[in-house]
Amino acid sequence: MPRSLCQITDLTAGEIKEILDLCRRMKSGEISPKPLAGRSVACIFTKPSLRTRVSFETGINDLGGHAMYITDNEIQLGRRESVADAARVLSRYVGLIMIRTFAQTDVEELARYSSVPVVNGLTDLVHPCQILGDYFTVTEQLGEKERYRIAYLGDGNNVTNSWLNLASLVPLELRIGTAQECAPDDSITDRARGNPDSEILLTDDPKEAVVDADVLYTDVWASMGQKDLAAEKAEKLKRFQINSALLARANPKAIVLHCLPAERGKEITDDVMDGPQSAIFDQAENRLHIQKAIMTFLLNQA
Repeated sequence: MPRSLCQITDLTAGEIKEILDLCRRMKSGEISPKPLAGRSVACIFTKPSLRTRVSFETGINDLGGHAMYITDNEIQLGRRESVADAARVLSRYVGLIMIRTFAQTDVEELARYSSVPVVNGLTDLVHPCQILGDYFTVTEQLGEKERYRIAYLGDGNNVTNSWLNLASLVPLELRIGTAQECAPDDSITDRARGNPDSEILLTDDPKEAVVDADVLYTDVWASMGQKDLAAEKAEKLKRFQINSALLARANPKAIVLHCLPAERGKEITDDVMDGPQSAIFDQAENRLHIQKAIMTFLLNQA
């Protein structure tokens, strides 16, 4: 069975380092591999996308391949035919499958029955490509460090879960500032706490979360598919807005990250998002480079 990326925990710490090194070399132009030359990639989207679609399609082209954009109306995964059958069929046509969808189980079933690598472009549970790209951005912006102090403020969503997955494999001091009702997945949190080289803090005090942090990170308070909860979540999470007052409590050389799209004036203020400590748009660019590295790594493993 080929290697796939359903969650960050599908990788080892050594493989994460290998992917980040590959990303650096590809971004700098040191190497320009074409592992998809003459092959197509099925890009399945049951959720709308800007960064995921454009970065993957551009990356696939850079790797010598052809991206096929497949919508939910066309494939109706798990309804028109089983996920397993779709995986078996697509594997006969393409060199890799990327999927951005709701259910993590759909991604895992695709990977189980596919004979080509599957890459998780986002689910409600996790967002592995995002966080691998974000970790690359942290290393790029701050230089190599034994353990970064990451302060995540906001909803305990798929992004939070993926930071926790990363912390279960590599040393991180991860502080999650959120309301008690918005905490991340319990089992994923417990797994991260099982890494003796990482330190995990869940707190409902945003000031405690950000003190001396190397990175301040946030996301929208109501994720895709939860917009009916937007007002409720805003009320619970308004104390966790990243603003200049909170940023002043962090390390003076701290950077600010946001996975985008942002609701400016809610989870983050304009002066911080557009300020000198923001690396948000470098972070967005790195989605392209890390996804090229992930695809190359998986294809080299096949």
